[in-house]
Amino acid sequence: MINYGFSQLNFVLCLHAISGVVLQIGRHISSEGGVGLSAQDMATSSSSQRIGVVGYGHLGQYLVDRILKDGAALGLTLAFVWNRNTDKLKGLVPEELILGDLSSFANRPCDVIIEVCHPQIVREFGVHFLSQSHFMVGSPSALSSPDLNQKLRLAAQNYGRTLYVPSGALWGGQDIQRLNDSGGLKALFIRMSKHPSCFRLTGDVLSEWTEDEGRRVLFRGSVAELCPLAPNNVNTMAAAAVAAETLGFTGVQGEIVSDTALRDYHVVEVEVTGPGGFSVHTVRRNPAKLGAVTGSATYNSFWNSLLVCKGHGGRVYLC
Repeated sequence: MINYGFSQLNFVLCLHAISGVVLQIGRHISSEGGVGLSAQDMATSSSSQRIGVVGYGHLGQYLVDRILKDGAALGLTLAFVWNRNTDKLKGLVPEELILGDLSSFANRPCDVIIEVCHPQIVREFGVHFLSQSHFMVGSPSALSSPDLNQKLRLAAQNYGRTLYVPSGALWGGQDIQRLNDSGGLKALFIRMSKHPSCFRLTGDVLSEWTEDEGRRVLFRGSVAELCPLAPNNVNTMAAAAVAAETLGFTGVQGEIVSDTALRDYHVVEVEVTGPGGFSVHTVRRNPAKLGAVTGSATYNSFWNSLLVCKGHGGRVYLC
């Protein structure tokens, strides 16, 4: 299965194959696909990169483990690992790589900082990260704030750093972007359905549920409204909102659904509407354990995103 990235004005598209194939397509660069990058190819394509990982949940742990295991052959080394609770890192991360105070991150020089914890970190440190290194934002729902979105874009431009946005679980992003650029994108709707244990919502939208309740629509509205409600669950929608530039976060519509029947996977449905009755409806099933915010296929997608974070100038780069 392939997770498609997306592109818009001075954005570049990265396509990820779960098997490890990385294909880049965009207005500015183009390469032939279908061939995976070997460790030798990656190691010789650029100098070694120092990576800082902010967050040590399931996704952060996966990335740290992959860097420690496979990074040397791919030209990647860890600069630091930060987690709100540093006790969680002890015994799992080498002591010298643990960063106790995130505000002192600049003392650990690195090429790319990856945030995989919460949009609040993007709000508090995003501009500071870009002043020192390239920044991969794993919580793009934070970009639903027009003010923060603009600040990060300006910081990337002013400091000559790249703000990377991973495609994650988005399917068909290339086609969405092409339709958008041609002026033919009329509407975009995304529905995300998960077991209720997989949602992390603010407020009391899903304060109570029972295993026999079945399917329940929790919220339907603009992605701009959904991002603050489910900041950890709608990053795929946020990525789509970036792909659909003309619609944006307020124009792209989304729906989150709690379904107790979905015990083994998350479902992402994308409905695209174009001119003259044109429409596309895709359904993506991402294997996931009960209580998992992130589907298992998305982990490798993030890893492949990291492999293309080589520095692409002072702009936003979707990978």
